[in-house]
Amino acid sequence: MRQLILDTETTGLNAKTGDRIIEIGCVELINRRLTGNNLHLYVNPERDSDPGALAVHGLTTEFLSDKPKFGEIAAQLRDFIAGAELIIHNAPFDVAFLDVEFGMLGLPKVAESCADVIDSLAQAKQMFPGKRNSLDALCDRFGISNAHRTLHGALLDSELLAEVYLAMTRGQESLVIDMLGDQPTEDAVATARVALDDLDLPVIVANGDELAAHEAVLSDLDKAIKGTSVWRKEETQAADDAVAA
Repeated sequence: MRQLILDTETTGLNAKTGDRIIEIGCVELINRRLTGNNLHLYVNPERDSDPGALAVHGLTTEFLSDKPKFGEIAAQLRDFIAGAELIIHNAPFDVAFLDVEFGMLGLPKVAESCADVIDSLAQAKQMFPGKRNSLDALCDRFGISNAHRTLHGALLDSELLAEVYLAMTRGQESLVIDMLGDQPTEDAVATARVALDDLDLPVIVANGDELAAHEAVLSDLDKAIKGTSVWRKEETQAADDAVAA
């Protein structure tokens, strides 16, 4: 699965009133692993940034004056995001800006180029209701160093968000293979089923180092959610069931 962590910097807060994109950063993940195949673009917005926005990103009109205009990088950006799942913190903001930029060029919206858009801010609000869920707050919560983030930058923020997203979604991958599979569909090809009762499967007990590593992972999860992870609850329930038996 190809995923892109995407972030933009803009001249202001409202694409509909003339604010423009000035920087785009994309970090590529394939099967939840960073590939290093990233995209980083500066864009000449042909206007000044609002003072408040300039204080956030620090990208001056002079610095951006010799950079390509959005129309010159649009094809490169669309090719890069094509078919990927986009992960964006506060996705409606960035997508709105991209859609306006593409619209001015007569190009389709973001949703028509990528596979899906995931809003990591919405996910964080579900995981940590009532708490601050800015990128800085999430970095602090998951123990991710952002000491080098003195100003916002699209590529830097994408790199930090990639670490945050991986930490937030750790454990989503299934640890169990369904050997029996789903019910066959009309067009399914018949395959031989495995007779599990005939298998003599060895039981390999974890050694001390592996148990210690497992305990460290559980402790990290507890720290991240500031509570007790579901895995510890499962362990407690299993122990209670063993006593009851």
